[in-house]
Amino acid sequence: MEKILISACLVGDKVRYDGKSQYNPLIKELLEKYELVPFCPEVEGGLKTPRTPSEIVKDKVINKDGQDVSKQYKEGALLALNICKYLHIEKAILKDASPSCGVNEIHNGKFDGKLIKGKGITTRLLEANGITVYSDSQIEKLL
Repeated sequence: MEKILISACLVGDKVRYDGKSQYNPLIKELLEKYELVPFCPEVEGGLKTPRTPSEIVKDKVINKDGQDVSKQYKEGALLALNICKYLHIEKAILKDASPSCGVNEIHNGKFDGKLIKGKGITTRLLEANGITVYSDSQIEKLL
């Protein structure tokens, strides 16, 4: 069975910045076709749950308190890539709008709730290494 890396929040893990999950009911159908490998780059990169919201600002990831957390985001992305390489994973499903996992959209860096076109840190690294990344709104394409 093909393995797919998936944002841990989508399978129900409470790893989001607000300590909640973003469970997607299509997970049950995905499990019939794929072996899912849950992963949260933000937590694995060293950030706690819950945590201060972060957004991409120019070439850095800054939290709402003004702290640069780019190092943790880059570390989490690198760990995600390493897992994909080790397990021969060629596809990922990531939570859109996240500074790590955004596939089509990210927040605009002003902490005003508005989204812009863009990709998160993990998505960028995975795609640069040949891994196809789908957003949570594109799960149907894999069913």
